[in-house]
Amino acid sequence: MSTLPVVAAVDGSDDSLRALEWAVDAARRRAAPLRVAHVRQYAHWAQPEVLAAGPADPRDDPVLTQVRTHLEGRADQPDTEYVGLEGAAGAVLPELGATAQLLVLGSRGRGGFASLLLGSNSMAAARDAECPVVVVPRPGREVHGEAPGGPGPRVVVGLKVDGPDEATLEFAFAEATRRGARLQAVAAYPWPAQPWMMPGEMPPPIVDQDVIEDETRVLADGFLAPYRERHPDVPIQLIPAAGDAAGYLVAASRDADLVVVGRHRRRLLSPVRMMGSVTHAVLLHAASPVAVVPPTTSAD
Repeated sequence: MSTLPVVAAVDGSDDSLRALEWAVDAARRRAAPLRVAHVRQYAHWAQPEVLAAGPADPRDDPVLTQVRTHLEGRADQPDTEYVGLEGAAGAVLPELGATAQLLVLGSRGRGGFASLLLGSNSMAAARDAECPVVVVPRPGREVHGEAPGGPGPRVVVGLKVDGPDEATLEFAFAEATRRGARLQAVAAYPWPAQPWMMPGEMPPPIVDQDVIEDETRVLADGFLAPYRERHPDVPIQLIPAAGDAAGYLVAASRDADLVVVGRHRRRLLSPVRMMGSVTHAVLLHAASPVAVVPPTTSAD
């Protein structure tokens, strides 16, 4: 079992304390240590290139003192380390993922505009960290659309049938196993079909939506088969979805334990890390915590 810690990024806000509680629970489920990290921003007059990010004394950090008090006296508290850092949070937080199995933070921190749905530090961590990142939203987010029904805990995962990512699926199945949850795999396909035609070309024959949905189901079942074998105790509900993948995932987030989405692989002409429009939309609007999983190391 991995001994890498679950890292909770805190800043003293209510959002970060909610993320801390999620991280405590995640560390217990993984039998992993917990690392609580606070990044103290540079003073507004300082030049970031002059002050190198590095450890500060956590005993002099009022945010970490607050967290110690918040967690004090819990009988089932995992082994906990407190780390104070200095620097630009958007740069320092993703670096914490290099020595973590999971990085957890709130959707908003103390800074920025209150009307924003997702803070810049959360965005940077989800985009750049080397480990999976869980962003815990504020309570009360309203989502539209009909959520897949059924009792009990649920983990939802987005499945791209034209390019499924092994790391995303493995993370989702492992999380469902830890939670005793059923897994809902949302496999979206484009509809209505809108073929491109050159002037003078004949339109293609009409495609039956039922045929496309059946093909999507067959492909998705094939991709899920090895994970069913490795996780036989996880009930699986496959949901072929016509059209907007982000919309289905957001709707499914209502009352879900977790929504799991992947991050784009680096491409030849775009070597920087990218999240993708679906992942971005889910982070902005999902009612449940969202896990953003980087692609497999060989592909990133």
